[in-house]
Amino acid sequence: MHPLIAVPATCALIYRAYSHRSLTPLGILAATLTATIHALHPWSLPFLLLCVFFLGGTRVTKIKHAEKARLTLGAAGGSGDAGPRSAVQVLANSAVASMLIGVHTRSLGQGWESYGAMKTRRGDCWSRGQDLLVVGIVANYAAVAADTFSSELGILSRTSPRLITSPTLRTVPPGTNGGVTLTGLLAGLLGAFTIALTSAVFLPFCATTDSPTAGWSLVDRATFIVAVTLWGGLGSLIDSFLGGWLQASVIDVRSGKVVEGDNGAKVLVSEDGKWWRKRAEVRSRVGKGEGKDSKVDRPVQDQYTEREPSRKVVSGLGLLDNNAVNFLMALIMSVAGMAVAGWWWNVPLESVLDGL
Repeated sequence: MHPLIAVPATCALIYRAYSHRSLTPLGILAATLTATIHALHPWSLPFLLLCVFFLGGTRVTKIKHAEKARLTLGAAGGSGDAGPRSAVQVLANSAVASMLIGVHTRSLGQGWESYGAMKTRRGDCWSRGQDLLVVGIVANYAAVAADTFSSELGILSRTSPRLITSPTLRTVPPGTNGGVTLTGLLAGLLGAFTIALTSAVFLPFCATTDSPTAGWSLVDRATFIVAVTLWGGLGSLIDSFLGGWLQASVIDVRSGKVVEGDNGAKVLVSEDGKWWRKRAEVRSRVGKGEGKDSKVDRPVQDQYTEREPSRKVVSGLGLLDNNAVNFLMALIMSVAGMAVAGWWWNVPLESVLDGL
């Protein structure tokens, strides 16, 4: 981007995040670094994709915000209000794209390349069947936008979510990791479409008049929009699968609502809810008893009565938190998108490293 556009645009984006309290202070710092990397790219597209994702994501987050907050609980015990996004959340969605953009920025301007019958300076336009990094960047934002739209709007579905990792697709409470609804799937496609349309409008496609074999016709661009939209929707489904499999879903036993971790972190759960045994052991030791061998009477209602845990894990292995799942999904969809495009265009995937 031209500095005269990039600097004020970056400042405006950061100011909006600050004024609307969309990000934490460290989140604003991470967003500033991310926006700078995007703005340094010669094309305007990377920065515009970041803007569309950020503005679209914050907008759907605020849709029926109060209603969504009542559907889940926060880790501290209040409503499930997500609050400002943290630096980790910012990087989970944009780190992969930032790395690809950095590599692509370096690769541009390194001499002249032949695109079919024409010869153009690398970076002047994007030829069909060339430069897989562009596919990876667009695929990243299509997937994370679809996931954000799906999560924020799918929870409002009037039908119960079904767990994608369950063989029987059992119903689960709203907000459960891996829970999918038709509303969420359609919302995910809408999010991906915003990225696909932005890419189709602002990507510098090579024209067919310059190169009939490497240029992009209107049909090619329409196909590109459909492909990116579907790819983003697939990313949302993969994120649901990864979340349902690798991320623990915790519910509050009394209310039956899902407990969400602060800024996408894991939710703490007591490993043993029958804590009266420990109390009994401590009491026996104080009374010079024999620890576990002592016998303790258990009145029906006293402080030593057996109590059930207030939270329990209902699905997922608990290996990753939400931020790690989002990053893993973005990485998979970006690399897989480049691999599929490379297979379709007969371009080796390792060509993305040519600019290093």
